[in-house]
Amino acid sequence: MKKIQVPPEPGKSMFCLFFFIFLSCFHVCFPELSSTQTNTMIELSRFLSIPDWNFPGSERNPCSWEGVDCSRPDSSSVISLSLSGFDLSNSSFLPLVCQIQTLESLDVSNNSLSSIPDGFMTNCRTLVGLKQLNFSGNQVSSFRGFRNFSKLEVLDISHNRLSGNIEDYGFDALVQLKNLSLSFNKLAGSVPTNLAKSVVNLEVSDNLLSGSIPEGIDDYQELRLVDLSDNQLDGSLPSSLGNLSKLETLLLSNNNLKGAIPESLSRIQTLSRFAANRNGFTGAIPSGITKHLENLDLSFNLLNGSIPDDLLSQQPKLVSVDLSSNQLVGWLPQSISHSLVRLRLGSNKLIGSVSSAAFESLQNLTYLEMDNNGLTGHIPPAFGNLVSLNLLNLEMNQFVGILPPSLGNITSLQVLKLEQNKLTGEIPDEIGSLSKLLILDLSWNSLSGSIPSSLSNLTELTNMKLQGNSLSGTIPDSIGDLSSLLELQLGQNQLRGRIPIMPPKLQICLNLSTNMFQGPIPSTLSQLDRLEVLDLSNNKFSGEIPGFLTSLISLRQLVLSNNQLIGNIPKFTHNVSISVTGNPEITTVDHGVVIPGRPSGKSQLVLIVTLVAIGVTALVAVIIILKLYRRFNGVNNMQVDLDEEEGSTVLPEVIHGKLLTSNSLHKSNINFAKAVEAVAHPENALFQTMFWSYYRVVMPSGSSYFIKKLNTRERLFQQASSEQLELDLEMLGKLHHSNVMVPLAYVLYSQGVLLFYEFAHTHSLYDVLHNHPSDVVDWTSRYSIAVGIAQGICYLHGSNSNARDPILVPDLSSKKIMLKSLTEPLVADIELFKVIDPSRSNSSLSTVAGTIGYIPPGEPYNSTKSFV
Repeated sequence: MKKIQVPPEPGKSMFCLFFFIFLSCFHVCFPELSSTQTNTMIELSRFLSIPDWNFPGSERNPCSWEGVDCSRPDSSSVISLSLSGFDLSNSSFLPLVCQIQTLESLDVSNNSLSSIPDGFMTNCRTLVGLKQLNFSGNQVSSFRGFRNFSKLEVLDISHNRLSGNIEDYGFDALVQLKNLSLSFNKLAGSVPTNLAKSVVNLEVSDNLLSGSIPEGIDDYQELRLVDLSDNQLDGSLPSSLGNLSKLETLLLSNNNLKGAIPESLSRIQTLSRFAANRNGFTGAIPSGITKHLENLDLSFNLLNGSIPDDLLSQQPKLVSVDLSSNQLVGWLPQSISHSLVRLRLGSNKLIGSVSSAAFESLQNLTYLEMDNNGLTGHIPPAFGNLVSLNLLNLEMNQFVGILPPSLGNITSLQVLKLEQNKLTGEIPDEIGSLSKLLILDLSWNSLSGSIPSSLSNLTELTNMKLQGNSLSGTIPDSIGDLSSLLELQLGQNQLRGRIPIMPPKLQICLNLSTNMFQGPIPSTLSQLDRLEVLDLSNNKFSGEIPGFLTSLISLRQLVLSNNQLIGNIPKFTHNVSISVTGNPEITTVDHGVVIPGRPSGKSQLVLIVTLVAIGVTALVAVIIILKLYRRFNGVNNMQVDLDEEEGSTVLPEVIHGKLLTSNSLHKSNINFAKAVEAVAHPENALFQTMFWSYYRVVMPSGSSYFIKKLNTRERLFQQASSEQLELDLEMLGKLHHSNVMVPLAYVLYSQGVLLFYEFAHTHSLYDVLHNHPSDVVDWTSRYSIAVGIAQGICYLHGSNSNARDPILVPDLSSKKIMLKSLTEPLVADIELFKVIDPSRSNSSLSTVAGTIGYIPPGEPYNSTKSFV
């Protein structure tokens, strides 16, 4: 009988097929690590006690743990292990990691590891696939060297404490090396020349390297990034640098390099960034150097000669050029690239007029600084076409003629500085169209006419300086509408008439001196309870000094000299410095001190007797104080305690002051004794934080500086090591970044330390975001601020000269971001990490989120975790 084959049921057939496939690919679809690697990972988990690795049910699948990456697509082996920022301090786990035979990448950055065990060096050199090692951001001071890691391609040991000679660490044995980062250590020796020829990125900034850059550097033909900034290199640049045909970034800032900039650099078609600022380079800038560049920074050198014609013209990629603080001569180039965003040529010896054609089409230009030169002629009306301009600084030149009304077209302008020129004519009404303007400085020119009422439209203005001109007429009543104004300088003009109600927030100074005002001092000034300096000198004010001036609680300096005032001076607090000389009818002040005017014979006798009595009393007091001082403090003790009793005039003793900037203008302006005098009484501070008191001090030259005084009552000041403190401050002074608030000078005195800064900023980011209308900071400005902050933080985490740890910004917040303009932020309080010793604190720093390090925005605070 013939058998009849019955076909299987379709459902069963498909089931069998899927079941067979399932059995066949079980290990593919549900792979597991080998038992050896699983056991190693479990042991590592227990050793490290990482919470995220120890949740129930996680042991059987280490590939799901945070920081663990397994091979693709089968996930059968661990190839990458990232333990960055896990608060690790004990490095004894590292040899165990070497048992993962398939490991290709290990990242233990941003922890507190102090060493790399010998067992790691011995065991991990057998890992044939290990290509990447990252130990950055730890506290490693030394290790045996990576001599047998033949497959290693990327090695990052930056931001540690490595010392000794760089050649002793065996980096020359890494024959496959491509990226080497050793920045922010204390490595000495010369620039390494025995590395693998495959090196692409070489970063050895912020170390102690010395000697010259070797001619043989062109042996490394794969180099794309070379960062040797912030070392102690000297000598001249070798012309062989021009043979690095793949080089993209060359950073040599803040060394002792000298000689000429080699012309051979212009041959590198890939070079986009060249920074050699803060060196001693001399000679002329070579022609063609910007042919392929995007960013060029040669500021703070000794370069001379003229600016090459082709430096700024016809360069389609050029974005930023900084040639400030050199000795460049000659005329400005007649053509400038349309792609340029920043151009800084200040503090040179440039002469001649400015070409309108060169600037009329620069739609991308945001910052233009040509201050402190010898430029002449008229300010080009074509500047009005610079629609993106935020800052225009032409101060300290020889410009003549009128102020172009077309400047009113630059609606994005925030800083306009034209002081110390020879400008004439009236202030155009169009200036009132600059609605975003923060700083207006037209002082020390020959401007005439009246103050235009349109200036009251500048509601964001914080500083208006019009002194030293020939302005006439009255102060417009609308001046009181400047609700953000902190400083108003109208001195040395020919103003007259009624003094209107002043802006209520005036704080820094109201200067009406050397004008033609007369009559009683107006009562409208009584509303200025934030004002620190009031100067009404050299006018014709008459009547008595009004008592309401004593109620101005913030007042520190009152200048009333050379008027026609009469009577006695009201009783001010001892914090107020008063000048009334040149008022013949004022004869006495409080505390019984006589001010000579035109005294009678009897008054002269009283004056002499009083002065003699005061002199004798003072001499006796000095003798008693010196005896007590020697008794309790010793002859060699340099501290002089400030007498805290009411009425004391004993000022602290200046121990040591030092200028940290090479700018000669600051050298002539900064007066250490004046600064100590100004901050002698804490209640005069602008405001206070836990660690700092903030002041605005006017120097005898008239220049203003922002000064921070360390509050020593918390005993956080490292007084036991003033030498180290000075080294740290000098290191901070070497920093150079447009988005970092860097100290200009410091002074040590018997009460602590003062730090000096330019008084360029006017608001904190917090003030702008929370205390102004929401439309003040548009999206473009917010984006620029965010990028600037990121650039500043990135720089600080990698630019601490001669001290190899990164510079942290404790408790970074919008209150610690100052704004020079609405697009140029400054990261402040960078000194806190260096001058504060948390171990000496009387109060709990842990209550301040992020005080011992930086917490990224949005991340919850964990007091057991350190952040780099």
